[in-house]
Amino acid sequence: MLTSSFLLTASFLFHLIATVVWIGGLVTISFVIEPIANRALTNRAEAARGLDAAHLMDAVQKRFQPLANLSLIVLLLTGMVQLVNNRFYKGLLQMDNVWSMAILLKHLAVGAMIALAAYVTFSVQPALRRNALLVANGIENPIEAARLQSQNTRLTRLNLGLMILVLIFTALASAQ
Repeated sequence: MLTSSFLLTASFLFHLIATVVWIGGLVTISFVIEPIANRALTNRAEAARGLDAAHLMDAVQKRFQPLANLSLIVLLLTGMVQLVNNRFYKGLLQMDNVWSMAILLKHLAVGAMIALAAYVTFSVQPALRRNALLVANGIENPIEAARLQSQNTRLTRLNLGLMILVLIFTALASAQ
């Protein structure tokens, strides 16, 4: 063992907490907040609804983004501690057991989730905010709004799919 039992135990604890925050936040946004923003505000005028939904999602993202970023940092640091202390770890890209393959696939899926989150954060969400501002100023483009919302929904579903893969690969590695 390269580290003390206490450090490894703390690493597992913080890794689990960070996982709950990141994945729990994604699930809550995807299955609770986003549907409310998209459907429950329908009793208002269409333009006001679009603006309210955009404001709600923007506020949620601003609140969740720092938590997600902190969780990713914690996951990376604690994951490294766990990786080098695992009995199946033989070295970088040494794929001689099921655990190594599962961990590699897990890390590829996490990398894809991070890339996808960056794309949504720096491309899709600003476009949704711009569209909400246009709507607020009486310049509506329903085709663009529908395209952006559809894109955001597809990317959210893709991220959820990747999240499920991460959990499957984690379970596979843990079973070894």
